[in-house]
Amino acid sequence: MGNTTSSALSKEILEDLKLSTKFTENEISQWYENFQKQCPTGRITPEEFEQIYARFFPDSDAKSYARHVFRSFDANDDGTLDFKEYIIALHMTSTGKTTRKLEWAFSLFDVDKNGYINKTEVTEICQAIFKLIPKEEQSKLPEDENTPEKRANKLWAYFEKKDNGKENNTHATHAFILYIKLPAVHDRSLCSYHYVLILER
Repeated sequence: MGNTTSSALSKEILEDLKLSTKFTENEISQWYENFQKQCPTGRITPEEFEQIYARFFPDSDAKSYARHVFRSFDANDDGTLDFKEYIIALHMTSTGKTTRKLEWAFSLFDVDKNGYINKTEVTEICQAIFKLIPKEEQSKLPEDENTPEKRANKLWAYFEKKDNGKENNTHATHAFILYIKLPAVHDRSLCSYHYVLILER
């Protein structure tokens, strides 16, 4: 997506990002300059993305959650993140409207990208999140969400379940509002790639 390997950001991509996000031209240009310095190929690989998370969670296992977040950001499924994908993802998760955040949350939980979410996928994401939470913090969580399974059950209970036990994007709103509001590591992880993927501008 986008010609991010060139030395200058194309006017087309710049205008597209200005329309798609709340970021100014100066912000986008500065982030692009830093992005090029830190990622000379113009792309972030899954391994590099995992390393970013590992720096923010040195005492936790960040690999699983980073892998899921990367998948949700990789809009064209080419196995890398280019600058345009990165900026759009940053906008959605940090300053975007609630509806955009919900769309991203749905894509995070839709592990197999089939347009539906089942309880197995919900549990998988919750397990990845809990790998980021220190044991001492887990012990402070409410009784009904202090394990991955309990949190998955709580989240799944907010879905308007259909007979086939799946949820599509239309029926997920209340559950993902709950997910966004759940305490502990999720907000911290959003802050981490807001900080690190801006590449310490």
